[in-house]
Amino acid sequence: YFLDKSDKYDSRDVERLQQDDKWVENYLIWRHDVVDDTLKMIDESFQWRKEYTVNDLSESVLPKWLFEIGALFLHGYDKEGYKLFWFKVKHHTRDPKQQLDKKKLVAFWLEHYSKRDHGKPLTVVFDMAETGISHIDLDFVRFIVNCFTDYYPNFLTKIVIFEMPWIMNAAFKIVKGWLGPDAISMLKFTNKSDVQEYISGEYLPPHMGGTDSFKYSYPPLVDDDFQTPLCENGPITSEDEHESKEEIDADTKEAGELNEAQNLNQKKMNSIEQISKSEETDKTEVKPKNAKKALTTFKGPLLHISPAEELYFGSKETGEKKCLIVLTNVTKNVVAFKVRTTAPEKYRVKPSNSSCEPGTSLDIIVSLHGGFAASLQDRFLIMAAEMDQSSGAGVPELTQFWKEVPRTKVMEHRLRCHVIESSKPSSLTLKDNTFNIPAKTNEDLHIQLTHLLQINRRLEEQMNRCLWFQQLSVVLSLLSVTVAAFCFYLAYAQRS
Repeated sequence: YFLDKSDKYDSRDVERLQQDDKWVENYLIWRHDVVDDTLKMIDESFQWRKEYTVNDLSESVLPKWLFEIGALFLHGYDKEGYKLFWFKVKHHTRDPKQQLDKKKLVAFWLEHYSKRDHGKPLTVVFDMAETGISHIDLDFVRFIVNCFTDYYPNFLTKIVIFEMPWIMNAAFKIVKGWLGPDAISMLKFTNKSDVQEYISGEYLPPHMGGTDSFKYSYPPLVDDDFQTPLCENGPITSEDEHESKEEIDADTKEAGELNEAQNLNQKKMNSIEQISKSEETDKTEVKPKNAKKALTTFKGPLLHISPAEELYFGSKETGEKKCLIVLTNVTKNVVAFKVRTTAPEKYRVKPSNSSCEPGTSLDIIVSLHGGFAASLQDRFLIMAAEMDQSSGAGVPELTQFWKEVPRTKVMEHRLRCHVIESSKPSSLTLKDNTFNIPAKTNEDLHIQLTHLLQINRRLEEQMNRCLWFQQLSVVLSLLSVTVAAFCFYLAYAQRS
């Protein structure tokens, strides 16, 4: 294929195919490991990618009105944790002059998401509320279907169709013919009464029976539906208004205890480095499949962020309600940062909008608010940008700074939530008034084992001493009995 059609491919796609095993694997999975079918799909998708200049699609090359109408966007997650790709059908009208731009908008969103989340599958939602015959556009629907069946391999989990009007039944019979048996099994026709079998109410708008207050607007580009930054002490509720000063002081003390515990842990790690090489060779090199480093760090151009990927929260049984994020400024300037979340009603972030001095580290405490529980679908976004030394770092200055800073100069990093049921997480996790040390390494276990052996030796020595005293006591007792018996005998002999 490459020798015959190399001029029909984008060289960047060819290079990626040679380097990205996951991409190749997705093509194979989608074509059931049939190599000829896989090659044909790669050929067709590569030609399509070059025709639509997919690698060069951006907001600037597409008409602004396409983003403003809100017909296509990414927002929320289904019950399996897959991102939702929304098609608001009522905003779409047939117009041959606009068709190419609309198709490029679909390609833009799919490529934007695939690069950001490395091809993690999507759930497509066709919201057909308030639609009719004027909104039927089979050519556009066929293009969307082809994107998932021919151009983006292993990218589709299910297609949720909400309240399809009966007048469109005939049209969808045609669509089913394009999908093929694998994709047909992914079709889920729903209405207000059963849509929550696939998507929880927190990510459904009110007209679909949900409680999601999200309102699409542009600009900026809807980016993983992170909402407005939290205020300094988290969302303002009646409970927060009555929060006592002692609780605030406890949080400050807790952060201090955390820093102290980190220092102790660092000293312990320094002592571990002195373990002999012979002991090091005894350690197993086989690691569990899901093993993580005790402390993972994302090394960005402005900030180093720890943990790198996931914040660990406990279930109601384990009671862990707080996590720590450590930011380290690696630049020579002040770095402003703010924290955004997909669920601002659940979490309190201290601080959520502040700045970090050059070369210093800053702790951010993320805590669950009230009776809320962490969810696997919850996400956090950390945004950072360099500030001029003279601009100041107060609340007014930060507010103005974020209004003016260009998007191209903002560093962004995302963190997922992870809920632990029983075992302790291998990240920085805070519990009320307690610091939970990260998962134990082989070095930690070695030190503990050595300590236990020393305690065991001391116990053995004490036991041996006790046994010696016991034996001595028995001998002395026997001697005493013997002496007493002899004296009794002598006394009896004298009387006789």
